[in-house]
Amino acid sequence: MGLFTRRQPRTGPRTRRYEEKSTPYNLEMKHSRSRSGSGNPNIFQDTSNQQILPTAGSGLNHNGHKITPGIQPEGESGRKGIHPIHFLRICWKSSSRFSLLCNILWPFVPAAIVVRYTRHDLHLWIFILNYIAMIPCANLIGFAGQELSRKLHKVFGVLLETTLGSVVEIVMFMVLITDNQFQVIQAAILGSILATQLLCLGMCFAVGGLRHDEQTFDEVLGEVGSDLLLTAGFGLIIPAAFRAALASDFGENLTEEGLADKVLSVSRVTAILLIVSYAIYVWFQMRTHEGIYDKIFEADEQKDLDRHKDLRKAKLTFTECIIALAVSITLVTIISISLVEQIHYIVEERHISDSFVGLILVPLVEKFAEHLTAIDEAWDNQMNMALAHVLGATIQTALFNGPLVVLVGWGLNKPMDFNFSLFNVVVLILAILVVGNFLRDQKSNYLEGSLCVIIYINIAVAAFYYPNPPTAH
Repeated sequence: MGLFTRRQPRTGPRTRRYEEKSTPYNLEMKHSRSRSGSGNPNIFQDTSNQQILPTAGSGLNHNGHKITPGIQPEGESGRKGIHPIHFLRICWKSSSRFSLLCNILWPFVPAAIVVRYTRHDLHLWIFILNYIAMIPCANLIGFAGQELSRKLHKVFGVLLETTLGSVVEIVMFMVLITDNQFQVIQAAILGSILATQLLCLGMCFAVGGLRHDEQTFDEVLGEVGSDLLLTAGFGLIIPAAFRAALASDFGENLTEEGLADKVLSVSRVTAILLIVSYAIYVWFQMRTHEGIYDKIFEADEQKDLDRHKDLRKAKLTFTECIIALAVSITLVTIISISLVEQIHYIVEERHISDSFVGLILVPLVEKFAEHLTAIDEAWDNQMNMALAHVLGATIQTALFNGPLVVLVGWGLNKPMDFNFSLFNVVVLILAILVVGNFLRDQKSNYLEGSLCVIIYINIAVAAFYYPNPPTAH
């Protein structure tokens, strides 16, 4: 859109003709004229500023590239296979200025790997270097996922992009559970939810509010998102409430081991039910109500202030997207292992609480790519797309990623459960209520965004001072 405009014709009768130039889409458009019935016959209506897109039967997209079957026109790169120079240039430029800044951190990736294998005694430096190195790797996953989603149907593309953005989180959870870091995982599950629905959503509202007095979003996204968040919150706190009730009412008749077994059983059943809820949500979004979401996302794309630039940008090929994802996921796995290996040192020697590591540090780096994508969309006035990414990521963590790690622990015979501390339970409930209240009027501004960020900072401060339980290590 915005790439093909009408040109002035040569003098002569009004005709509709097309001339082939250097590319199939250098078309000479007609100069539309209409005579006035009663006025000067030499006065014509000039429509030279109207925009023209390729017709459906042309087989070409807005850049004149031949459309590959099964690929959406906006995601067509005009190339096949892999071209190393183009691949590196496109990945370096990334999707936005924020993402481009993240690519400056790529030198930290080899540095982190080298230090880990050559200087095992530098625990703090290994942790810091790998923490920073995770940012460009997560950014590449987000960018490759975004490029891949452009080639697919809109609703499926958004869902796939959200899922790929959660790959870092899933990898981190799997590495943590193999290291028996149950306390950190529990905090990371809630921390990921809080980071996305408070920090990321707050930044979207605040950044978008700096450019626009007030932004609106569709009530379907807000209502469905709020309902799912309440369902997820209810499911996650049931095991903790169950344990508290048993300890209060039957504490004298139950041993600590028996109590833990019952809570573990409830957590595993709850995990299955939450995953079923997520499957129903995916079916709702992709099958029965697909048309509603399609219209919402298509209308949002038309409001994109940088749409003309996005359409002109060079795209990755399908093969290049897969290669970028494979490389970035491999690097994320290596870096995640390095990070997890240093958590014990950070907690024991540096006296950083498990709650702060899991609730704040781990989620921030896990969700970095998704946060950048959503904030950039809010800046471009695509609040529906931003909200879809924010709520989609939050829902996936609460209804799929968190329950998945409990089921994986079940398969590995590890006692991973949802027995969250009272502090985490209260924080989760209040956060869901706050976000639900802000979504209720389908409007956003920088005030609401700033309040969400302030609440998140308050939680981070409390987590920093929260002590470790005596039996944590």
